Amino acid sequence: MTWEYLGYIASVFLVISLMMSNVVKLRWFNLTGCVCFTIYGVMIEAWPVAFTNGLLALVNLYHLYKLHRAC
Repeated sequence: MTWEYLGYIASVFLVISLMMSNVVKLRWFNLTGCVCFTIYGVMIEAWPVAFTNGLLALVNLYHLYKLHRAC
């Protein structure tokens, strides 16, 4: 598998996340896409991609935690 495929998979997860009406599902799909993009960025040494998506993954985790506590 080339790392390019992981980038495409990450893109698919992000697009799917934007189609969700359920916020929890949106966060999980977006988190998965961000993690994939973070790994992709590290593997191709695209540090802005890795850094930005790593931060976005943390934001998604924070919001998932808040949503879980509200239930």
